[in-house]
Amino acid sequence: MSVISQLSSQGIAPRVFSHCLKGDSNGGGLLVLGEIVEPNIIYSPLVPSQPHYNLNLLSISVSGQVLPIDSAIFATSNNRGTIIDSGTTLAYIAEEAYNPFINAITAAIPQSVRSVLSRGNQCYLVTTSLDMFPQVSLNFAGASLVLGPQDYLIKQYYIGDGSVWCIGFQKIPGQDVTILGDLVLKDKIFAHHYHIILFPPPRLYCIMNSHESYNMLKNRTEFMKTTHIFKILIG
Repeated sequence: MSVISQLSSQGIAPRVFSHCLKGDSNGGGLLVLGEIVEPNIIYSPLVPSQPHYNLNLLSISVSGQVLPIDSAIFATSNNRGTIIDSGTTLAYIAEEAYNPFINAITAAIPQSVRSVLSRGNQCYLVTTSLDMFPQVSLNFAGASLVLGPQDYLIKQYYIGDGSVWCIGFQKIPGQDVTILGDLVLKDKIFAHHYHIILFPPPRLYCIMNSHESYNMLKNRTEFMKTTHIFKILIG
């Protein structure tokens, strides 16, 4: 039985927890035992009776165009599925979806951007901002999670006046599992209950420092259905 289930059975906290992981170099974030309430939340149902937090991912869009990927590869089965996992650093995409995803991003950026392979990963030599890279939309049942370049690219190293950015989505050879890890989850509120709650834009109390965020939520009870808030500290 999970800690959340134990606390719920004792009436200490509701059977729901929320978290926001900070995406900057300082790390940290917030863990809330309970639900953060906000009028613009968007819900996507969890797949029931699963050992992980599985979602119904229906399609992926790049620059507003749905990629030609069979949605069946994202469906939950014995060896397939789409999982939310804050314990995973990067993100993984089903092997059948990997090449269409990479090719669509490469096709969306100017041809002047040099492609670079680094340890088998698709990377790009960038001498300006990341604004040239497209938005990616993960389209779930009932909701879409929009990712900016900073949500799927990772800076690796510098070459001259430019820097090499690599796509943080990996593939697991021979497997069609999609795992959305910290690369995707950072600076966004997720509430785990019977639904997963997605906030398309980063919320203010996600990206402020942990001390300010903690005090803000603690003193703004209209945001919460809980009394248990914890700061996640790194170092």
